[in-house]
Amino acid sequence: MSDHAGRRPTIVQVARLAQVSHQTVSRYLRHNGGLKPETVRRVEAAIEELGYRPNLVARSMRTRRTGRLAVLLPAPALLLPTRLLSAAAVVAHDAGFLIEVVSVEGGPRERAGRALELITSGQVEGVLSLSSLPGLTDRPATPSRAAFAVVGEYDDELHGIGELADASVVAEIVEHLADLGHRHFLHVAGPDAWPSARARRQVYAEVIERLGLVSHGVVDGDWSAECGYAAVRALPGTSPVTAVVAANDPMATGAVRAALDRGWGVPERLSVVGWDDLELGRFATPSLSSVVVDREEQGRVAMERLIALVRGEPEPERTRLPLNRLVLRESTGPAPVLG
Repeated sequence: MSDHAGRRPTIVQVARLAQVSHQTVSRYLRHNGGLKPETVRRVEAAIEELGYRPNLVARSMRTRRTGRLAVLLPAPALLLPTRLLSAAAVVAHDAGFLIEVVSVEGGPRERAGRALELITSGQVEGVLSLSSLPGLTDRPATPSRAAFAVVGEYDDELHGIGELADASVVAEIVEHLADLGHRHFLHVAGPDAWPSARARRQVYAEVIERLGLVSHGVVDGDWSAECGYAAVRALPGTSPVTAVVAANDPMATGAVRAALDRGWGVPERLSVVGWDDLELGRFATPSLSSVVVDREEQGRVAMERLIALVRGEPEPERTRLPLNRLVLRESTGPAPVLG
């Protein structure tokens, strides 16, 4: 039995018992490899006999390596970008890092202050912010500072902005439906507080006018299926509307349900397109035409960029598809001939 009971054993004591240098024990603990099997056996036996546990805090202070990354979010946030965070976490874990999500109340300056605290604390090797912060841009790690990267596609309330709010696909949707013979449209919009909803509403109006089509209104929606349902139920029985462009999949799904309840076949009488390409829409009957928003790719790219900054390596090259792209399924078809 060891005579070191009551005291925390040190790496020097492990080395002495294993009859190796303390540098060899340190190399073993860093998993650097290259040690002879007999050396590994002796080191492991000494660690077991002494009950040695490495002082991770002291090591991180010396090396700035903690194996931890932080993702900074504004708070409070009603909707978290869970798909982005999940994909980012997979990339981090595959690279040997743990991630923690830090939610900070207040405005951009408060979050910038918290980010600086994390960057200089020695507790993490990198910080990823999901919104732009004053005075902070992508920067690699240094001996005294953690790396920092910003996604920049979310505002202070985690509403999508930038590429996430790009509504150019709405033009593609309306143009495709027009090519199928549709002339009378209805738009079920998202809440005006969301930049993405405002952008989709604007592009819808512009392309309708440009193509000489007829819009039978823009319904102010709230992202819910009930709203989409009510919008289609409110149409007169003799309405010439044959195409509904919804600002998200739940509202589109509600529109489909209302059409079917009225005896309007989808797409035989009414074509419907949503946005977000949620799994439920892909397996609905009919399956929902929608816009893929690849938040997983966004999370992967952001985390790969942060890890490259942590390691001082170039960002991995990859061929990126557009973040938003149209996928056509059973809920859209040729315009009917109405009597």
